[in-house]
Amino acid sequence: MLSSRGRRPVSVIVEPVARGLLRVGLTPNMVTVIGAVVTAVIAVLLIPGGHLFWAAVVSGLFAAFDLVDGTMARLRGGGTKFGATLDATCDRITDGALFAAITWWLIFTYQPHPSLIVASFVVLIGSQVISYVKARGEASGFRIVGGLIERPERLIIGLVGIGLQGLGVPYAIDVALWVLAAGSVYTVVQRLFMASRNPEALEHIAPPPGTRDSDPQEANAR
Repeated sequence: MLSSRGRRPVSVIVEPVARGLLRVGLTPNMVTVIGAVVTAVIAVLLIPGGHLFWAAVVSGLFAAFDLVDGTMARLRGGGTKFGATLDATCDRITDGALFAAITWWLIFTYQPHPSLIVASFVVLIGSQVISYVKARGEASGFRIVGGLIERPERLIIGLVGIGLQGLGVPYAIDVALWVLAAGSVYTVVQRLFMASRNPEALEHIAPPPGTRDSDPQEANAR
């Protein structure tokens, strides 16, 4: 939702940063990798250790690199297919690291009701499936735009939840995870529905390699 509507308002901040990074010789792909590595390391070191507020603040700053690298690519004349693949891969790594770290903290420190741990696992898995549905659908030629809980919403709600919990706000992480769990399930169904309504949704696809139907000579011999 925010990914398609929020880029223009923040461009006044992101573009100067992107231009500055280009001037010092960094490439969009370098920024993508740096942002992913630092964000993942922060999550797995600070959150399990109980430093929730600082994990939220610093992770939020480096997660913003996801906007900067794309702007850098645009300023250089456009992104590449490899750059898009690298960016999507790093997004999955950082999302996984963040919610795995939160789940670890829940189990070993927070010790909540087991249902909250289940909700955290739903968010962890859902964050990957939401993105996969979009990627697989677009690989099939579908147009899948938007969704209730996309990556910006997921990061904002998750980081605000752990940040407020770190400041002593009771049940902040509980509320954040339940909202994300319900929203993630809804978004997976929502995106599958978008794919099913695509004009090409019922077109047949080629059989996978290695099957008898995938070999024309073998099919003709039958």
